[in-house]
Amino acid sequence: MTGPEQQAQALAERLLQAHRALRETDLSADDKARAARRLVAISDASKHHVGRAAARLEAFLADLAAGRAAPE
Repeated sequence: MTGPEQQAQALAERLLQAHRALRETDLSADDKARAARRLVAISDASKHHVGRAAARLEAFLADLAAGRAAPE
């Protein structure tokens, strides 16, 4: 597997973890829906630029860990 393929595979695994984490969070239904839309946008962005999508995913996970659906 080449470098870009490895990056894409690592991102795919992190996206799966993010989906699991979102399901397990205690956010309100509205906040979960907002976070889910954000996660879909990150997934979509990964088709075009893996590096940017990875950075956005890390920010998403940090927000989720802090109990936020979106950045403040």
